[in-house]
Amino acid sequence: MHNYKHEVKYYECDRMGITHHSNYVRFMEEARVDYLDQLGYGFDKVEEEGVVSPVIAIECNYKSPTTFKDVIDIEVTIGLQSELKFEFNYVMRLGGKTVCTGKSLHCFTENGRPVAISKRLPELYKAIQSQL
Repeated sequence: MHNYKHEVKYYECDRMGITHHSNYVRFMEEARVDYLDQLGYGFDKVEEEGVVSPVIAIECNYKSPTTFKDVIDIEVTIGLQSELKFEFNYVMRLGGKTVCTGKSLHCFTENGRPVAISKRLPELYKAIQSQL
């Protein structure tokens, strides 16, 4: 698995020239989508199956600022998991220095009801298990 890279855009910066804090949550989403694509079971495939994966909790810890044109290297790993939900962990680095860490917790639902991914999406479940 390769890390996701995001180049900070001008519009993602505040008046001080620093990447606005709200954008790091978007960067985590970009990296998560890329991660699942690399597993061969992206969100588009999940949604074609009639399943959605809402974020049920998110955490973001800022360590050091980034600015326009910086290329942030985002490492994604799988954290805690169960039949109904799992966690993505993120470490964002600039030149090897950690600038932000985060977590997002997700469940899977079909028609508004929780589903066990091991039963409903066994290929995805196996792909996630292979990363632990």
